[in-house]
Amino acid sequence: MLAGVSVDYYTRLERGNLRGTSEAVLDGLARALQLDEAERTHLFDLARAANTTQGTRRRPAAQRVRPGVQRMLDAMTGAPAWVRNGRMDFLAGNRLGYALYSEMFTDPVRPANNARFVFLNPRSMEFFVDWERAANDIVAILRAEAGRNPYDRALTELIGELSTRSATFRTRWAAHDVRFHRTGRKQLHHPVVGDLDLSFEAMELPGEDLTFLAYTAEPGSPSQDALNLLASWAPTVAQLDQPATAEATDQP
Repeated sequence: MLAGVSVDYYTRLERGNLRGTSEAVLDGLARALQLDEAERTHLFDLARAANTTQGTRRRPAAQRVRPGVQRMLDAMTGAPAWVRNGRMDFLAGNRLGYALYSEMFTDPVRPANNARFVFLNPRSMEFFVDWERAANDIVAILRAEAGRNPYDRALTELIGELSTRSATFRTRWAAHDVRFHRTGRKQLHHPVVGDLDLSFEAMELPGEDLTFLAYTAEPGSPSQDALNLLASWAPTVAQLDQPATAEATDQP
């Protein structure tokens, strides 16, 4: 009643039949269900996917970054930074970014993947101080990505692998939670420099379905001292993964 649709029509939507649903109906549902921004966006993504034809499907998530993005990463010498796609693949980083996430590269599978690390590598439970929160965030990001791009074969295969090999992933995936991961706090335990309490900012690269993440510590804090130590250790780390840099020019 609050959404302005009939019970039969709402029941059809609940069953996943969103084909032909208007934006006005979706807006009404979002208001009636008091969806937050991430949930509302996910609802519209699901409706868009239901009305997408073969010829208008989104291209798969990118597997490389442009040279200009890599130069921007390399220019950031005091803050760990890296770029991921919607599948949580680590596509590129600066020295501090690779050093910070060196544990992720203990898995020989490439590209290194944060979701696979969290759910399939026991070392992640030492690395992420609040492992439960990290796990929930990653599942929510993957769920949102699946709504945006349900035809991404690599994403489907990743979700299938995690569902098969991790009961904890299956439980979280069944909750259908989605959320934005734009800014916040990361508490990490690095095997070389110890505990790090960092703030992060995540920025979308327009038109590329990539996310640029950078981490900073409070000036003068123990975490800043740990980052400084990490910076001195980073050059001694062997190249963990060759950055997937586009061969083309900086033009998108």
